[in-house]
Amino acid sequence: MTEPDRPRRRSPHSTYRLQVSPDFDLFAAARVLPYLHDLGVDWVYLSPLLASEPGSTHGYDVVAFDHVDPERGGEKGLAALSDAARRLGMGVLVDIVPNHVGVATPEEDPWWWDVLRLGRESEHASAFDVDWAAGDGRILIPVIGDDDEDAIRIEDGAVRYHDQRFPLAPGTSTLEEQHYELVSWRAADEDLNYRRFFAVNTLAAVRVEDPEVFAETHVEVKRWFDEGLVDGLRVDHPDGLRDPKRYLDDLAALTDGAYVLVEKILEPGERLPGDWATAGTTGYDALALIDRVLTDPAGEAPLTDLEDRLRGAPVDWQRMVHDNKRAVADGILHSEVLRITREIGRALESAAPDAADDAVADAVAELLACFPVYRSYLPEGREHLDHAFAAAREQRPDLARTFDTLEPLLHDEWSQPARRFQQTSGMVMAKGVEDCSFYRWSRLTSLNEVGGDPSIFAIDVDYFHAAMAVRQRDWPDAMVTLSTHDTKRGEDVRARITVLAEEPGRWERALDELLRLAPLPDPAFGSLLWQAVLGAWTPDHLPDLRDRLHGYAEKAMREAGDRTTWTEPDNAYESQVHAAVDAVFDSDEVQRVLLDLATWVDEPAQANSLAAKLVAITMPGVPDVYQGSELWETSLVDPDNRRPVDFEHRAAVLRGVEEDDAVTKLHVTCIALTLRRERPELFAGYAPVTATGTAAGHVLAYDRGGAITVATRLPVGLGAAGGWGDTALDLPEGRWHDVLTGLDTDGRLVDLLASHPVALLVRAG
Repeated sequence: MTEPDRPRRRSPHSTYRLQVSPDFDLFAAARVLPYLHDLGVDWVYLSPLLASEPGSTHGYDVVAFDHVDPERGGEKGLAALSDAARRLGMGVLVDIVPNHVGVATPEEDPWWWDVLRLGRESEHASAFDVDWAAGDGRILIPVIGDDDEDAIRIEDGAVRYHDQRFPLAPGTSTLEEQHYELVSWRAADEDLNYRRFFAVNTLAAVRVEDPEVFAETHVEVKRWFDEGLVDGLRVDHPDGLRDPKRYLDDLAALTDGAYVLVEKILEPGERLPGDWATAGTTGYDALALIDRVLTDPAGEAPLTDLEDRLRGAPVDWQRMVHDNKRAVADGILHSEVLRITREIGRALESAAPDAADDAVADAVAELLACFPVYRSYLPEGREHLDHAFAAAREQRPDLARTFDTLEPLLHDEWSQPARRFQQTSGMVMAKGVEDCSFYRWSRLTSLNEVGGDPSIFAIDVDYFHAAMAVRQRDWPDAMVTLSTHDTKRGEDVRARITVLAEEPGRWERALDELLRLAPLPDPAFGSLLWQAVLGAWTPDHLPDLRDRLHGYAEKAMREAGDRTTWTEPDNAYESQVHAAVDAVFDSDEVQRVLLDLATWVDEPAQANSLAAKLVAITMPGVPDVYQGSELWETSLVDPDNRRPVDFEHRAAVLRGVEEDDAVTKLHVTCIALTLRRERPELFAGYAPVTATGTAAGHVLAYDRGGAITVATRLPVGLGAAGGWGDTALDLPEGRWHDVLTGLDTDGRLVDLLASHPVALLVRAG
């Protein structure tokens, strides 16, 4: 299906993401829909709803595909929410998880339990991606702690390991007779023989490429559409699937061409395949552009020099990425490399019987480390595979003959090794970059975000306009986001950190003082930590900020993995990091430095926040408001960004009966969302709006076809230059009216942006 032939579908004008959980179930979600409607929201967007592991706060560990999770409200809860949405004229978008299931509690997942009990004879054996030959016919389950084998016992008709329970095969009683083997947790890196979600042993991949498996895993999803309960879907981690295009075609057939988004991360310059049955991505690519058009390019050189000084040597980002990906391929995901190696061996048994397994594994790991994007979809993306081979040959000339052997095989879209390689490259990228490199490079951490490349520091307005024209032409219904459950830092944390690029010298002096007052063994990590502190530093979050920052610090330093890790923590190093966090609250001198920084950052950060929010809501695509982000969103990485949201307060602020220092952000969000929903014809095109005058470089403006967005950029520099002065917009003919202030404008920015750093214009009358 080519781009012009995409089926017409009902698409949202906007969405609002709610994290449904046992503590905020579907009935609770239904109760907040009137507020969301008043806010201007068109569709409600729900986190995964299918039955998941008991107590799961996120829902991505699905254990059954045939019913809504009772802890999340069950079938009645979804019906209640859908009815409430229909009464308000709202649509319903739901996140689904086709790649994997939760197996942490085997008896909760009837399919996994049956496969463990019956092995390859189970009717569900084909649902799981297991290499049975690698385990001598058994599934290897890495759960045993060091020197803890004696804790395994057979009791009450089951195999027990502490509080975990596993089935006994019929007619057996000994461990050796089971279709699985409980092994050391350390064996996962090398010996695991079932595919996982990344390196999470308790999430086992399913084979939705099998038509029967697809049908069985989408029984409940089909009911949602058959009964008109749901209007659209967000597909989690499509890169883990064997054939994403085919999956999306199957999904389109199941849902009659419903609105579908894919959680696909595009590297800079990469394009989403045009023949996929999807409206587009979930918006990380848009987030990266918004952040960078609001970042001062003049800060790049001094902040780079600062990072190099803190690290003691210049940083080569591409080398860091390569090396961290290679470490992942040789470490926590080496079992996946070995599985590809086994499949290559089977495919080449007659063609190259003398190929050494060690050399093949080495070459596969190097190709994965050199792969420039998350994955290819052969024949789509062949150029990325070519790039990987060229880079790998340069890195490892000693493997030239092995690369010669592998190249035709991995270019063959029908070969099993090529398909397996494609499923694996995204895992290595995610673990090596998002979950490692992003925590090691601290130059400007607002750029260390999923879907972005931190080495790309800023873009100019012309680049942004060109990207938006392409987006409007090719993917007008793709999602736009600023915050999600996966972002490393909430949108307003990033907006505060972005200010540092405008006065890097001031930041460097403050950072040096903080590192003197609260010394850290790794000053570069200290920079990352102090940026997070400054980003999250708002008075209304101070009561719980200490615990939140300790949680962030632990995750950040262990994900970085260069000084301490999840599996082998360095207690001395971690104690020093946690002592620095405590100094935020216990040291008057540290607080003095932080308060001085915060006082400087607050006003320009608010300008950045409002600019980002208005641009995100009005640019080409479908804007999503992450739960609670209509007020300040100063969350850090998960689980911090899944904290409960006070919707009653937000509703009261919207009605004007309670106060909040983020009321302007709520106002901008509400007005912009409402205009998009009520007058969609004003957002059907895209054209730049230019400015003339001394401060023309500080405004981003565009016309969506009758609605003109005006946003301040680089506010510190604007103030230092004396403000807007004679700067004015070259507005189209007519009388223009700012719906945020209710005032008409002739385009002079000194008047138009006197109240707010942003404006949203429509023709008066």
